[in-house]
Amino acid sequence: MIERIGSKQVRNNGTLGGNIGNASPIGDMPPALIALGATITLHHGGIERTILVEDYFVDYKKTVLKSSEFIKSVQIPKPTSGQTLKLYKISKRIDDDISAVLAAFFIERNEFKITNIRLAFGGMAAIPKRALAAEAVLIGSSLTSESVKAAKVALASDFQPMSDVRASDKYRMKVAQNLIEKCYLELQSSLIETRVVNYA
Repeated sequence: MIERIGSKQVRNNGTLGGNIGNASPIGDMPPALIALGATITLHHGGIERTILVEDYFVDYKKTVLKSSEFIKSVQIPKPTSGQTLKLYKISKRIDDDISAVLAAFFIERNEFKITNIRLAFGGMAAIPKRALAAEAVLIGSSLTSESVKAAKVALASDFQPMSDVRASDKYRMKVAQNLIEKCYLELQSSLIETRVVNYA
């Protein structure tokens, strides 16, 4: 996904803090950081506080930042065995484009049973946010075609996406649902090729 963020100039000069601080609902990094359970440290006048990235966003372009407070650092947990992160960016162009939908899926399994899961989306609401209803369907279950179908249905209660020049509300919902299935297919076998880049 890092190769899909902005342009080469952005990738060499932009920062994680800037991408979060912009508070765009279609920023590329926030969904990934939310799925990872990342935290940010906010600083003002020698006083610091650390919060989850997902708690930073309040409403469209509104955050929990206080006057003169700034993002000092970002903390990302190191991966452990049994954890998987899947990232999918949907945009009209492969390079130098803004997401219509960005999905970030963190899944932790123990003997095929899902013990921890965070499904985060950008472009589906006024802020980047988790799909809590879909998560509730999948947690504690084995990742099967039946549980994936139920999660896709539950996603409709998590989001009511808007239509704009990048995508219609119906397209966004259908794509987001299909990305859950895409993740499921990729986890079944490393031999399954589902990404356009694999054929480019």
